[in-house]
Formats: sequence, C-alpha cells, structure tokens
Amino acid sequence: MRTPKERADARREMAVERALTAREMDVMSVLWDLGSATVAEVNERLEDDLAYNTVLTILRILESKGLVGYTKDGRAHRYHPLLGREEAGRSVLGRLRDKVFSGSAELLVAQLVSDEQLSPAAVRRLRKLLDQRLEGEKEQ
Repeated sequence: MRTPKERADARREMAVERALTAREMDVMSVLWDLGSATVAEVNERLEDDLAYNTVLTILRILESKGLVGYTKDGRAHRYHPLLGREEAGRSVLGRLRDKVFSGSAELLVAQLVSDEQLSPAAVRRLRKLLDQRLEGEKEQ
C-alpha cells in the first residue's frame, strides 16, 4: 500500500504527463515567480482579467492534480507550487519533442536556434553545453 506522499507524487507525475492548460500554466508561472500567493495575488499578476472565482477554480484543479498546495493565511489560503518550473519544462519539452518533432531533440533544438534572435554570448553558452555533453559521452 502506498503512503499519502507516494500517492501525491504519482498524481503529480500523471498530471505533468497530461498537458497543463494554458490557464493552469499561467497560474503556475505566477506561483513560481512569487513562491506563494493568495487567489487575489495570483489574479493581480495574471495578464488576462479573470474573475476571482475563475482563478480559485484553477487553483483548486491544480491542487486536485497534486501540483499546488496551500496553507491557511488568516481567512485566505496561500497557495504554493509543488511542481518545480524545471520539472514542468522538461515535461512540456518532452511532449513537444515527441508530438511536433517526431521524437527528435535535434530538430527541436535546430528550430529553437533558427527562430530565436540569439546573442553571441547565448550561442557561446549553448556551444559550451553541447561541448560538455560530448565530453561526457567520450568519458563513458
């Protein structure tokens, strides 16, 4: 029998595997930026003008998916992310790679590099990452 933490981790993993909606991603982005926030604070930071109850519903959905938690803050709930930005990014990029680029990381990176206005410093950082990857493969 799984512990409550193991069940929550499994729910979170399943939720990440399913795509977050655009609104859910917007709310998660606010929580990642702030660390924690009330419904009103999240609503203030969203670009779109949403009703308080809409934001509350999104947060409750995210909570049911195991992606956010909350603590009591007076009469309000203060929500905080249980899913890290990096973990979500890996999942989203993995889905994008698989669905749009037929599983090819090379095509995904090529698309990003060709479409973006990268500074010479950014290109050097990317080259360094790729060189480190090659060096790691030589050692194995």
